[in-house]
Formats: sequence, C-alpha cells, structure tokens
Amino acid sequence: MSDADDSTRPSLPVAPPGTEAPAGEARYETANRSQIELTPTDLEGLLPPGHAARLVWRFVEGLDLSAFYAPIKAREGHAGRPPIDPKILIALWLYATIDGVGSAREVARLCAAHDAYRWIRGGVSVNYHTLSDFRVGHHAALDALLTQSIAVLLDRQVVTLHRLAQDGTKVRANAGVRSFRRGERLRACLTMARQQVERAQRQDDGAVAARDRAAALRAAEERLARVDAALAELPAIEAVKQRNRSTRVPKASTTDPDARVMKLSDGGYRPAYNVQFATDVDGQVIVGVDVTNVGSDQRALIPMLDQVQRRTGRVPTEVVVDGGYVTTTSLVTAAARAITVYAPVPKGRHAPGSGPDPDPAIVAWRTRMATDDAKALYKTRASTAERINADTRTHRGLTHLPIRGLPKIQTWVLWIALAHNVLRAMAIVPHLMT
Repeated sequence: MSDADDSTRPSLPVAPPGTEAPAGEARYETANRSQIELTPTDLEGLLPPGHAARLVWRFVEGLDLSAFYAPIKAREGHAGRPPIDPKILIALWLYATIDGVGSAREVARLCAAHDAYRWIRGGVSVNYHTLSDFRVGHHAALDALLTQSIAVLLDRQVVTLHRLAQDGTKVRANAGVRSFRRGERLRACLTMARQQVERAQRQDDGAVAARDRAAALRAAEERLARVDAALAELPAIEAVKQRNRSTRVPKASTTDPDARVMKLSDGGYRPAYNVQFATDVDGQVIVGVDVTNVGSDQRALIPMLDQVQRRTGRVPTEVVVDGGYVTTTSLVTAAARAITVYAPVPKGRHAPGSGPDPDPAIVAWRTRMATDDAKALYKTRASTAERINADTRTHRGLTHLPIRGLPKIQTWVLWIALAHNVLRAMAIVPHLMT
C-alpha cells in the first residue's frame, strides 16, 4: 500500500505513553437476540386520539348488536367457555375492509403485528378460523347493521333520497372455467363423488389418524354436495338460455354451482357475479346492495327500489341508471311510484316505446330524456355510481371473490357496503364518532 493510501486510513487510538494494555481478552457488550424481553405495553397508548381504529370502534359501539349476542350459548351461572365479543370481530372486519384487507389469515397476522388491530382486539386472542366463519355467518344481522348505518345518516340529513344512482359491476368468481360441466359429465362426476364418499366411510386403516380420516370424509362429502348442487342448477341455467335464445349447451360449475359465465369489463367471458350498489347522490352513501348470478341488469332496478324502501321506509324521488336497466316494466313500475327515471333511450325496434300506442310513462321518459337538462343530470351517474364501483375495486378488494356460494358472497359484499358508510360517517359528520 502506498504512503498516500496510509495517510487516508483512519488512525486507531493509541495508548498514552507509559501505560500498558491490560492482560486478557477485551470485554464488550454485543447483541443477544435470543434473550426474552418483558416489555410493558399500554394498548390504550398505542394509537393517537382520533385514529381511524378508534372511530370505527365508536361507530360499532353506537349500533344495536343484540342480534349478534342472542345466539351466544355461554351464560352467567352456567358452564361453558365464553366466545369472543362480537363487537371486537365486527370492528376488526370493518377496519380491515376499510384498510383493503380481505383475507382472514392476513387479519389474524395483523392482530399480532399491527398496533391498530392489536388495539381493537384489546388482548383477546383471535385466529383466522374464527374470523373467516364470522365474516360469512351473520347475514341477517349484518344486513340489519347496514340499515342502521343508513338510518343514522338519514336522521342527520346526510342521506336525502332525493336522487339515487344504481350501477352493477361484474366480479370474478372463485371458480375456474374448466370447472363447468355438461349434464352427462356432471352425472358421471356425481357417481365418482359418491364412490369417494363410500371409500372414505370404509377407511379404517390404523395407520391413518382418526382426524385425517374425518378430514378426508368431510372433503368427499363437500365435493358430493357441490356436484349435486351443480346438477340442481342446470334447469335454471337452461331456462335462462332458452329465454335468451341461446344455442349453447347449459353447464354448471362443480366448485361454485352458483357462479355463471359473464362478459367482464375487459371483454372476456369468465365465471362471475353481478354486484349491485344503489347510492344516494347527495350523501354518497350506499343505501342498497345486492348480488346476483344474472349477467343482465334489466331486472335489477325494481328489486333495488323495493330494498331501499324496506330499509328507509321511503322511495327516492329520482333514479339515475344506464341503458342496461331500461325495460318497459321497470319504467312503468317506477312511474307508478312517482319516481322519475333518468336513463338513455336505447336504439332499435325493441326499445321501450318504439311500438304502437306506448304507455304514457314511456312517452314521458322519452320526452324527458330529449331535453338538455335531463342529459346533463344523467352525467352525474358517473361521479356517483361508477365512482363507488371503482372505490370498491381499488380500495376494498372487490376484484376477485375469495369465497364461494351466493349467500356467502352476499354477506361479504354487505361488509364492503357497511365499511363504505362508516367512512362516510367519519368524513361527513365527525361529531357522530365522538
């Protein structure tokens, strides 16, 4: 090494003259990561005041949760291990949905690793099985919670029901295209599934643990039930194809019998569900939600109006929808309820009002949509209904359904709608959360 290099090297400390280094090896303190530390933790101090998790908890505390507590079997004075407080599980799933987390395993991991989730659970142990079962196991009670959230915002005049916007979005189902089978193939699969169940029932090999035998039998029985359900869906699928004059052979899925092949936004055809949201334009609050396995929106308007009336006791003054919802029946029914529909007029000889002697409600709709004011009002649909769909896809994980079966998916979408309304309550009326 050159002298120039020596001059740039850092100099080591030199012992003062006249002193000698002590004998023995140097002692120093180094890292010991295997040592167990007992660190005192104050859960209440983990989150600052006004944190979103605190606001979600306050919102849940203000709801009537009696429908969640009624099924609990553990009672005072009787034996039995108490379950987790439903309030904790509701707050966890609401916060997770707001946070864009849709996996029960991920929520369980965050309950140990993330301060907000740790604060919500408050020292109560949770696992992903409990979280997963709770998410899809309380449809009626969760539907009532959505109605409560709408009632709170309606009472505060955030929701006006003056104008409603409805739109649907196709969401990819948890089923593959190759899981769809024709009738003869389904019957062959049913025979094979029954044979698998019989083999699992006869299995008594001592080398196989009882728990593994029970798991194999349960899996075989679940497959048998799915194939049987797929066969039961064939007549309904065939009826729809006949109504649409389709020449394709009806098929049903052996993994998710409720799923249907639909045309998605990218132009492709894949198994999906049709998720419908009705939104109050003034308050940007979801006031109606539905999930169907019908790809068309033509029959979705009137059931949604019925649902909104059931939740609020009122009907909207105006409804803004796209051309997919336009039918003679829906327009006439809405007019009979004094609801003004704003929707584009389809072209073609089959469009409502194109024949002789149209209904007065159809004539009024066509005349209304020819005005500039109606055309300008219709454009507000994009900033409401389409924005809600984009928000649920981008921030709430409504891009690919992680569960199967129409009832479970309907419950899962209710969580998304309720989480959206919680966000609106937090943003529009902060005093509701204090």
